[in-house]
Amino acid sequence: MIIKTISVAPIGTNCYILACEKTGDAIIIDPGGEPEKILNLIDEQKYNLKYIINTHAHFDHVGAVLDIQKAKDVPFLLHPDDEIFLEPTVFKESLRNFGFLNVEPPKVDDYINPDKEYGFGECHFSVLTTPGHSPGGVCFLFDEEVFVGDTLFAGSIGRTDFPGGSMPILMESIKTKLMSLKDEMIVLCGHMDSTTIGKERKFNPFREYWA
Repeated sequence: MIIKTISVAPIGTNCYILACEKTGDAIIIDPGGEPEKILNLIDEQKYNLKYIINTHAHFDHVGAVLDIQKAKDVPFLLHPDDEIFLEPTVFKESLRNFGFLNVEPPKVDDYINPDKEYGFGECHFSVLTTPGHSPGGVCFLFDEEVFVGDTLFAGSIGRTDFPGGSMPILMESIKTKLMSLKDEMIVLCGHMDSTTIGKERKFNPFREYWA
């Protein structure tokens, strides 16, 4: 599997473009902004974009979804418990709180089903439900990598002071869904650097909560 990472404005969100090496079929995880950068990479590599799928629906992770949908005519998938953040009044209030304007929320085409296996080309992944940072937060688990959005970071965890966030629920999600994975599992985060489950199990300052 090919993994391309693009850090996008407004606050350095990691957008991931995943492509099957054999077929060129691709998906996008968390296109948070700068749609032109994302579309340029897809076009340059001649990827066949199949769909957009998000770990959660905070504005800094969905900001480019609508423009990419318009350009590529692909569906947008999200867990239903996070759709509330895309309601126009809620979305605009979130933008104002962070000092950003002029971004329209996308509409969800299909809901993520945690019981379903997803794929593109010859690549396949499963969904882990990991609420806490947001009510509908999910992670995407491949054989060697897990895309965690803002659930877990290298040396930290996601914020829980946003609407719908919960520290106890987030810790339970990390403990039961992520810390049960193998130490070698590569953790690709929604912001900043990647890490591994083993590193976070051993060194994360919050590790006492999931020991």
